[in-house]
Amino acid sequence: MRNCFKKHVNFALILLVLLLLFIFLISFKMGRYSIKISDVLYAFYTSLMGHPNSISTTISTVIFNIRLPRILAALLIGASLALAGVTYQGLFRNPMASSDILGASAGASFGAAVALLLSLNLFAVQISAFIFGMLAVIIVFFISRFISHNNNMILILVLIGLVVSSLFQSFVSIIKYVADPDSKLPAITFWLMGGLSNITFKNIVMILPAFIIGTVPIFMLRWRLNALTFGEEEAKALGINVEKIRIILIFCSTILTTSSVAIGGIIGWVGLVIPHVARILVGSNYKKLVPCSILLGASYLLLIDDLARSMFSMEIPIGILTSLIGAPFFIIILLKRKDKFI
Repeated sequence: MRNCFKKHVNFALILLVLLLLFIFLISFKMGRYSIKISDVLYAFYTSLMGHPNSISTTISTVIFNIRLPRILAALLIGASLALAGVTYQGLFRNPMASSDILGASAGASFGAAVALLLSLNLFAVQISAFIFGMLAVIIVFFISRFISHNNNMILILVLIGLVVSSLFQSFVSIIKYVADPDSKLPAITFWLMGGLSNITFKNIVMILPAFIIGTVPIFMLRWRLNALTFGEEEAKALGINVEKIRIILIFCSTILTTSSVAIGGIIGWVGLVIPHVARILVGSNYKKLVPCSILLGASYLLLIDDLARSMFSMEIPIGILTSLIGAPFFIIILLKRKDKFI
């Protein structure tokens, strides 16, 4: 029975890898300028082998300068948000936890809104969002530590996270209220809805190190997440330094969340829904759940971004689609697995 389940899990992971590769290729075809998959494959082949490229300059520009950065950003952001969400759900032992539970998204929103209000360039907006997202979680952590004295730390973290998140959202509302309604307010509102239309390779260079820094430690410590889901006392009995592991996991998840929000704006529901779908496929063992969440998150957000830029003549902000699809989908998951939450 155990070997059968193990084969099922490995088969599911292989299918997810193949699905990701399929969506990756299809994504180059999606958009107003239609490109054949054969041209995409040939362009990559000639670039990798260093052969002369006979494809037109227009097609080559669309593939490598417009669509490739956006596709890579969607993959990295989707994987980051899903990984942060599944990590927080294990760390807090709460199926309703998501990647923004400690206020990272709210803090990043405030940072971006301040930068947009000051008419700073896009790179400065992203840096400001990243800094304030990290700052929000740091505030949550130290206030929680001061209040709890390491007693009921998990509960206090969640409660202070909600308070700090609400506080930063109020700050964002104040900025929107005082912003110029003809120029600054639309820019702030559009950024808050999330989108990948302005992605360049500079953004990939910014998010890739953050993705590696955040992902590698979580991936290496994923078996300890299994122990933490049973509670702190059980984890300590297994010789795990709970306080140290908690700090590492929160730091890595915050890096993943803030870098994603800084690049793509507010993209909700990914960190909440995807881990539950992953559990349906591979179970609750974090050794398999972590890579499954990464693959699913990357595939999901890339698919949503394809829909956002191809459903209508005008691009839809990706944050709107993730909410429209994620919220009802999560209700369906709750109905199917209601015995797990009661």
